[in-house]
Amino acid sequence: MCTIGEGVLTMATTVHLSSSSLFIQSRGRRYNSLTSVNNLQKRNVLSLSASLNSQGRGHMNPPQGNDHNSSFDFKSYMIRKAESVSSALDVSVPLLKPLTIQEAVRYSLLAGGKRVRPLLCIAACELVGGDETTAMSAACAVEMIHASSLIHDDLPCMDNADLRRGKPTNHKVFGEDMAVLAGDALLALAFEHMTVVSSGLVAPERTVRAVIELAKAIGTKGLVAGQVVDLRSEGLNPDDVGFEHLEFIHLHKTAALLEAAAVLGVIMGGGTEEEVEKLRKYARCIGHLFQVVDDILDVTRSTEELGKTAGKDVIAGKLTYPRLIGLEKSKELAENLRKEAEEQLLGFDSEKAAPLVALASYIASRNN
Repeated sequence: MCTIGEGVLTMATTVHLSSSSLFIQSRGRRYNSLTSVNNLQKRNVLSLSASLNSQGRGHMNPPQGNDHNSSFDFKSYMIRKAESVSSALDVSVPLLKPLTIQEAVRYSLLAGGKRVRPLLCIAACELVGGDETTAMSAACAVEMIHASSLIHDDLPCMDNADLRRGKPTNHKVFGEDMAVLAGDALLALAFEHMTVVSSGLVAPERTVRAVIELAKAIGTKGLVAGQVVDLRSEGLNPDDVGFEHLEFIHLHKTAALLEAAAVLGVIMGGGTEEEVEKLRKYARCIGHLFQVVDDILDVTRSTEELGKTAGKDVIAGKLTYPRLIGLEKSKELAENLRKEAEEQLLGFDSEKAAPLVALASYIASRNN
C-alpha cells in the first residue's frame, strides 16, 4: 500500500538536548544523534534536489504548465518550504523520557520526504491571503498524521514493508510494539499541536473547523475507509471489480488527507466557502493523480529508484490502475487529472497559484 510523498528530504539540524551529544541505544545498535541528524540533512537535501532535477526524464514527459507558471522556480520553493516544515517538526518532538518512544516518533517524522502535504497546506493558505506562519501548525499536523499512517501501513499485519524512503521501516528498527505506539502518539500529537500552536494566530472558530475537517479525513469516512477496502481487495480479479471500486480506494486512502491539507490551509488563511471547495476539488484531483502515477512507477521502476520495494503491489495481488485499465490508459488518466486539477485554480491570482500549478505538474511527472 503506497502513499504520497515517500521521497527523501532534509530534517532540521537543531536538536534540543541537555548535553552536547546523545547516544541512542536501539536493539543493540548505538548511534550518535547529532552526527546522524547532520549527516542525514546533507544526504536528504542532495536527494530531493536530484529527485526534482530528474522529473520528466522518466516514464512520462513533463506536462506543460500554464503561462504564469513557466518562470516559477518550483525546485527552490519546494526545498525552502520543506526545510521550514522540517524545522518546525523537529521543535515539536524534542527528545524526552521515555526515550525509546520519542526516538521511534522522530525516526519516522524526521526521516525526510518531499513534504507535499504541508507544502500544499501552506500554498493554499498563501493563495487566499494567509502566510506560512498562519498555516504552519496545520501543515505540521497533517504531516504528523501522514507519518503515523505510514508507520502503521508498513506493519506486518498491513503491508509488511521492509523499506520506507530507502531506510528500514519503523517496526524493523524499534519493533512492532513501539511502531504501533509511535503511530498512535503522532496521531494524538497532530491535534494537540495544531490547536495549541495556532492559538492567538487563528480565530478559534476556524481552528475548530480545521480539527473537524482533519478528523473526518482520517477516520472511517476517509483514510481508514480506503485502507480497509484496499486490504479487502487483495487478490481480487480485476474483471470482477469496476473502475469505481479502485477509485473509491484511492480517493479515500490517498486523496482524503491531501484534500484535508488544502482545505486546512484555506480555513487557516481565512478563505471563503467558494475557495474552500475549489481547493478541495484541486487536492482531490492531485491525490488521485498521485496514486495513478504511483501504480505506474510500481511496475516501471526499480527498488533503488523508488526507495521502497518495487513490484510489491503486483506480488500482493493488489488492484492497481495498470492492472485494471492498462499502462497506456493509466498514463492518459494521469494527464487528464493534472489538467482537471489546474482548472480549479482558474480565477485565482496567477502568481499565488503558481506553486499549486507546479505541484500538479511535479506529481504527474515524478520518478519516485
